[in-house]
Amino acid sequence: MDSRRLLRTSATALAAAGLILSGCTGGNDAAAGPSSERKPAASSASPVSEAALRGYYTQKLAWSDCGVPGFECATLRAPLDYAKPDEAEIALAVSRVRATGPGKRLGSLLVNPGGPGGSAVGYLQGYAGIGYPAPIRARYDMVAVDPRGVARSEPVECLTGPQMDAFTQVDQTPDDDGETAALTASLKGFATGCAQRSAKILPHVSTVEAARDMDLLRAVLGDRKLTYVGASYGTFLGATYAELFPSRVGRLVLDGAMDPSLPAEDLNRDQTAGFETAFRSFAADCVEKAGCPLGTKSVAEATDNLRDFFRRVDARPLPTGESRALTESLATTGVIAAMYDEGAWPTLREALTRAIGGQGAGLLALADSYYEREADGTYANLMAANAAVNCLDLPSAFTGPAEVEKAVSSFEKASPVFGEGLAWASLNCAYWPSPATGRPHRITAEGAAPIVVVGTTRDPATPYKWARSLASQLSSGTLLTYEGDGHTAYGRGSDCIDTAINTYLLEGTAPEEGKRCS
Repeated sequence: MDSRRLLRTSATALAAAGLILSGCTGGNDAAAGPSSERKPAASSASPVSEAALRGYYTQKLAWSDCGVPGFECATLRAPLDYAKPDEAEIALAVSRVRATGPGKRLGSLLVNPGGPGGSAVGYLQGYAGIGYPAPIRARYDMVAVDPRGVARSEPVECLTGPQMDAFTQVDQTPDDDGETAALTASLKGFATGCAQRSAKILPHVSTVEAARDMDLLRAVLGDRKLTYVGASYGTFLGATYAELFPSRVGRLVLDGAMDPSLPAEDLNRDQTAGFETAFRSFAADCVEKAGCPLGTKSVAEATDNLRDFFRRVDARPLPTGESRALTESLATTGVIAAMYDEGAWPTLREALTRAIGGQGAGLLALADSYYEREADGTYANLMAANAAVNCLDLPSAFTGPAEVEKAVSSFEKASPVFGEGLAWASLNCAYWPSPATGRPHRITAEGAAPIVVVGTTRDPATPYKWARSLASQLSSGTLLTYEGDGHTAYGRGSDCIDTAINTYLLEGTAPEEGKRCS
């Protein structure tokens, strides 16, 4: 497996917040215009002038060839600041592939792969638009919009390629005051770079604003209600849409759900536990195989051996065959990257075997796939956008190193393998230049049509407990459970999951409450 393509949905671990048409009609019907929905009581949404937005809701998209066979592209205009829609606007990249038939067209199906920071347009063109089940692609126009600040939609920029190389190598398990100072300096430098290079857009990339952009797109496409499949962070985006526009919810699938009620520290600690669960599943599989690089006796032995390996790399980084050495932080990221999909486990076993033998190239390639680093040393804007969105959506998990030091033990309890590093990574929003506009709160979306929330029992990045929580919060939420490994469930090999979701998207019938699949 190509390690640079391991992650079909974007990663959130090291920069986490502290990882459809019910009654919809086709494009010939008039779409609803500016929102007359009430502002959710717990939302950070700014007041919106409906009259000022009318021009955005009635705009026409000019579709043209994307250069990708079968796909069209267009630009959606949106206000930079919804509270001041007349002052400035931004351009959002949109792509679609038309319904193939046979069968009556059901409308548009909007997809988002998560992140935050993952390119929805890239996901559509590289996977969803050609890889979603044929019956879905036959009946829906498949559509994606890169959220504001992401990829083709006025991307947030923070560091150059060489600066990102240095940033990703900084020790995230500081052993003394000097290493702590170096880590905090790197986080401050990242934030400063974002402020210098992206000052205009940085305060306006929140999930609330991205959800409002989705409603513009829904209307411009001619759909009275939104059909949507969101994965990982895309579930929070979809739930936020339902909170803002409950009467416009059609058929929503929220796969690999986040819990909007949790503060950043709890989210990060829960996610830390999720990666521990995923690692233990990997380890249980590995020790049953001859030549497992972490031993063949037990999960406990594998855990101890991985921790010892990280300590050795912390003391002496490994050569990789290029100018970058494999540091402990990069090695940890490489292991975490492979936790997203059990299909990557053989690649991880090989990479660990080589690394324990003294060659770090395999783990470095896994880390590069996580960070979306290209062979020429350039980076996609995934990590910049990830931090920008997360740091607006929730107040920082910690305000300084002293708070992290107090919390490390609880993170290590959640994960003996990853706890310390992920505790320190949770400091990433402490020095952010734009103050948080969101707050943790329950999302009920009263009045919304049935929403399907999907949870995977051993999901590393969005723990199963989050799916249970979101489904219980949503007034119309239905939980669909996948008993398995990996991040998200739809399209990952379970006929039971795929059939349940396909039936919902095509017929509007949600799975029965409590349905479990394997």
